[in-house]
Amino acid sequence: MILIAIILGCVIGALIGINMPMISYTYSGYLAIAIIAALDSVFGGIASTLKKNFDLKIFVSGFFGNAILSILLTYLGQKLNVDIYLAAIVVFVGRMFNNLAIIRRYYIDKFSQKRTKKTEKTEKVEVAKE
Repeated sequence: MILIAIILGCVIGALIGINMPMISYTYSGYLAIAIIAALDSVFGGIASTLKKNFDLKIFVSGFFGNAILSILLTYLGQKLNVDIYLAAIVVFVGRMFNNLAIIRRYYIDKFSQKRTKKTEKTEKVEVAKE
């Protein structure tokens, strides 16, 4: 089921990407930082789901709040002629790596536990045969 959703999302994204007009260079910086902020929220949502403390209100407010704040920082930086958006990128990408580490550890532990249970079952079967 998840595989079907991923494939469907990729097809829809490709079709929208082909048919959408190109974003001008003027706004590409704003879009890039907003996408990074949104990805940070998505990874945070996945990590909190695995920790079993996901809250949809917090996720949605963080998703849009981070994107809007990052766009405002980019705008302010352009007006002041200072690359403030780099600070936002460093923070958001650092948080993304932390959340990815949480997700990775969760699945490695889950895989290891599944493997040890399988090994214990085979040992019990071998002992019972003897």
